[in-house]
Amino acid sequence: MKKGFLRLPSTYTLTNYLFILPALTLFLIFGLYPFYKVFQLSLMSWDGISPTMHFVGLRNFIEIFTQDKIWWQSVLNATWITFLALTIQNGLALILALLCAQNIRGGHAYRVIFYLPPVLSGIVIGLIWKWIFRYPDGILNVALVKMGLQHLVRDWLADPKTALNAVAVIHMWRGFGWGFVILLAGLQNIPQQIYEAARVDGANAWQRFIHITVPLMIPVFILVSILTILGTMQIYDIIAATTNGGPGYHTEVPVTRILASMQGAGRFGYACAQGIVFGLILLAVSMFQLWISNKMKKE
Repeated sequence: MKKGFLRLPSTYTLTNYLFILPALTLFLIFGLYPFYKVFQLSLMSWDGISPTMHFVGLRNFIEIFTQDKIWWQSVLNATWITFLALTIQNGLALILALLCAQNIRGGHAYRVIFYLPPVLSGIVIGLIWKWIFRYPDGILNVALVKMGLQHLVRDWLADPKTALNAVAVIHMWRGFGWGFVILLAGLQNIPQQIYEAARVDGANAWQRFIHITVPLMIPVFILVSILTILGTMQIYDIIAATTNGGPGYHTEVPVTRILASMQGAGRFGYACAQGIVFGLILLAVSMFQLWISNKMKKE
């Protein structure tokens, strides 16, 4: 009996490992091995076609950090769009979530409507907004003319002064829906008894929001922020459908630069190095946010 009891844990553990073996195998084949190959190629000079590769060591990384100004401009462009998404997009999502959490009339219909943009294809959204911003007969320009604001009419996606912000508007319109859903779920998990007790104590709506809603929603805010940063920094489909990085390099983002290195310049090794640098940037930002999150939880 004792020997059987001792054998049971090992058999049970082996069974558990067998259950996770398929997922582990898929991860090794489609996750870990490709990452290893990307790192290997980042140390090479390769055009993607030739059977031979030339080892160049860290030369690709040195070029990224010392010579490639366009790459860092693309990072700054993505950072600016991310900043606008963190503030305006998530701010709008929070306002709409607060309104829908009040059980307003037609609240369920609003939830469906607000979540429609994230479900749509980014290419389709980009083409629709490209038509809206079109010069001179796009909806926006026509509306400006009818309002007597002819001096504001321009080719929004081709003007270096407005192209990046125009792309950011498209991205924020598409992205606020999923933030709205997450924030609404967080608001609905706050016990209503806390709000009722605060009302009894004489707290107004603003005081309830500052002293109850905000502190209890901090983990949700951090989650939405992390997802916003990771999603926005990797923006591509909207750029491809509207400006393709132009005019000039004013709307270039890291993903478009990586593709340009692969397809345009035929520098697959350099593109892999760019991908690794970009991945490390995203990892550093995520770790920083997680550190802030853990620190706030302890406090």
